[in-house]
Amino acid sequence: MNNRRRNFRGRQQKNNFRRRSTSNHGANGHIPTNHGNKSFSRNGSLSNPISIEKVISKYQQLAKDAQSNGDPVLIENYLQHAEHYSRKLAEINFKNKSAEENDVSDDVKKTQTNSFKDQ
Repeated sequence: MNNRRRNFRGRQQKNNFRRRSTSNHGANGHIPTNHGNKSFSRNGSLSNPISIEKVISKYQQLAKDAQSNGDPVLIENYLQHAEHYSRKLAEINFKNKSAEENDVSDDVKKTQTNSFKDQ
């Protein structure tokens, strides 16, 4: 029996379609990366307070439209979405406020230590 590896090329597929790679590597052996939308993040894609405010007003408007159509289930659904984003906005505002307070307190501590060093 021959123990050498055979240089075997698979049969060429019909219509010259390329075979799909079974690994995560692309056809050239490199791992493909997608840099199409760098700002997209799956959890917390709405971290900008202004965009969250727009989403809140959108859902409130949709709730008003559903109310004019007389659909109570859809009204409640849209209002729950608006409430969810209102909580996210409050959370982001709280984090920003506490971060600003920490920055101010750090600045105060630095000026106090500098004034003690000067004495």
